[in-house]
Amino acid sequence: MITTIQPSPGQLAAPRSILCVLGMHRSGTSCLTGSLQEAGLYLGDYHTWNPYNLKGNRENQYIVDINDSVLAANGGAWDRPPTGTVRWSEQARLAARELFARYAAQSPFGFKDPRTLLVLDGWRELFPHMQFIGIFRHPVAVAASLHNRSGMPHQQGLELWYEYNRRLLRVHTGRPFPILCFDEAPDDFQEKLYDVLREMGFDATAWQGEFYDEALRSAESGESMEIPWRVRRLHRKLQKLAI
Repeated sequence: MITTIQPSPGQLAAPRSILCVLGMHRSGTSCLTGSLQEAGLYLGDYHTWNPYNLKGNRENQYIVDINDSVLAANGGAWDRPPTGTVRWSEQARLAARELFARYAAQSPFGFKDPRTLLVLDGWRELFPHMQFIGIFRHPVAVAASLHNRSGMPHQQGLELWYEYNRRLLRVHTGRPFPILCFDEAPDDFQEKLYDVLREMGFDATAWQGEFYDEALRSAESGESMEIPWRVRRLHRKLQKLAI
């Protein structure tokens, strides 16, 4: 169930209920976010189309820009996760507060940007009542999709999958939340998503499944490539946690 919170006196207003979708690039985050939107989650400004996701990745560009700025300030990028503690500048913090203040009257408000996993501590400090839902996909499918999209070497894609999803596991370990597996058969995935929407308090009957399109799930996990043992182990752990 999505919970709400009242802002403290003197703080900038923010949505009383915030839901963040966590997951690696090319892992079904857009499908999940669009489905949540259908069921009543307010996204604010978001992308409705791009060349690699014809239904739109549902990302708020302002949030992407904040995440990119934090990553750059820490010597990283979406494809080069920074090592060590990620520090937020006061300018980035203020930009996030001011952005969320624009959506204060909208609740539940939600967002997704895979980069968020790399800079999540700052978001959690700013909005401690933020809640999460996660999704993951087979590492080979993700690596193949990244290779098809931008030519990223498969082994680099597998390592990037590991860096994102080990953070997903760490956040879940600290405070469990629903995690879906995008590799599920279509009927099974949609049944589980329906149950999650209902359990989180969304109007599951308003969800029509428009954002689940199997044709967009390119680069299935059958492609052969060597998978490092730590990637295989992490994938097994996530499979055990998936609803």
